[in-house]
Amino acid sequence: MYDVERIRSDFPILAREVNGKPLVYLDNGASAQKPRVVIDAMTRMYEDEYANVHRGLHYLSNIATEKYEAVRGIVARFLGAPDAQEIVFTTGTTEGINLVSYAWAAPRMQAGDEIVLSVLEHHANIVPWHFLRERQGVVLKWVEPEPDGALDPEKVIDAIGPRTKLVAVTQMSNVTGTLVDVAAICRGAKARGVPVLVDGSQGAVHRPVNLAEIGCDFYAITGHKLYGPSGSGAIWISKARMAEMRPFLGGGDMIREVGRDAVTYNVPPMKFEAGTPGIVQQIGMGVALEYLMALGMENVAAHEADLRDYATERFKGLNWLNLQGRAPGKGAIFSFTLQGPAHAHDISTVLDKKGVAVRAGTHCAMPLLDHLGETATCRASFGLYNTHAEVDKLVEALELCHELFA
Repeated sequence: MYDVERIRSDFPILAREVNGKPLVYLDNGASAQKPRVVIDAMTRMYEDEYANVHRGLHYLSNIATEKYEAVRGIVARFLGAPDAQEIVFTTGTTEGINLVSYAWAAPRMQAGDEIVLSVLEHHANIVPWHFLRERQGVVLKWVEPEPDGALDPEKVIDAIGPRTKLVAVTQMSNVTGTLVDVAAICRGAKARGVPVLVDGSQGAVHRPVNLAEIGCDFYAITGHKLYGPSGSGAIWISKARMAEMRPFLGGGDMIREVGRDAVTYNVPPMKFEAGTPGIVQQIGMGVALEYLMALGMENVAAHEADLRDYATERFKGLNWLNLQGRAPGKGAIFSFTLQGPAHAHDISTVLDKKGVAVRAGTHCAMPLLDHLGETATCRASFGLYNTHAEVDKLVEALELCHELFA
């Protein structure tokens, strides 16, 4: 049984007040809160077990290395990846996608080659491809969502042409919660011999992931959205694509030998990990993923679907609330504005006075906001510890906003 109150007790910050009100944290799409097991594990590492990894032969270094490297296997289990050696540690999805841009895409793309993107993408899955557009003349082909916010996989597949070298697509929109059928996109792209990169920053947080079923070539996640620490993350890269990649960052760990006239690189995944890593951050992410797997991602998905449905019903009574994105099966992410003069920042400020934390702005998705005809929206993004009562508090705060700005 999914006991949300017991789960809430695992997160110390949820017991605090903001502006004299119990905290209602609905900014999970930006960054999720951390359970006590993650906080304790990181504290223990710093207090009792910290040392640099890989090259030390002393007791503490061996402990740190063992715990750090064990996280590759944890990430692989969480994603359903076939081999832990296909997991490259990063600081998050942004670094993972940039790694693919610099180490895989840049050496094999020429002027006129194409990358297919959707308008749903986060800037982290847009800007690295703009680098190639600016520097190498690569063409970005955009696929727009349907009026309800859904992304038709066939439209993405139809956008693939003879010069298409990559499809880069999100699994779930961080603005509208739209869930993308990335498996269908991968099947269509694979039939045309085109690799696919999936941005799993939101998708991996809210539902089970099985890379064998998805069929992509690259899949990136970020730890701080997965109830782990900031500065942690990973990208799964198929062995076939790893073999095609050059190093991105140079330094320690990614080499075997360095001389005055030559360098020999390490084998993957170490080939793509230079310098002292975020040791404690990655260990914290591993603990967070184990916490999620113990809860069961299918249980998390069911709980959040219930929250989504309940919030959708409550919002139906607010005829002055403009919701963005109503795609079937969407996640529990709601972006909205109010009829009238209230700016998204005004709405967020009023909600904060009631203890309700939401995000306001463009959500690092300017092309999507432009497509929606909005300069900014508020976003309430739910997580595994949110409740029906918190939906009610959000609605009450929105009603106050409507009274103030109507």
